[in-house]
Amino acid sequence: MLERLAKLIDVKSIMTLTLTAGFVALTCSGEITGEQFLSIFTMIVGFYFGTQSQKK
Repeated sequence: MLERLAKLIDVKSIMTLTLTAGFVALTCSGEITGEQFLSIFTMIVGFYFGTQSQKK
């Protein structure tokens, strides 16, 4: 469990979570549309999980 928590505190993980929170805030405030959010979020998550699968 402690090892998983240590892996979560990775630079890519922190950036992914920060970007996700930022885009959720922008969507809720009306700055960007849901469609734009979906496109951006898909790229972020795809990149994150793509790099994670390469490590294994």
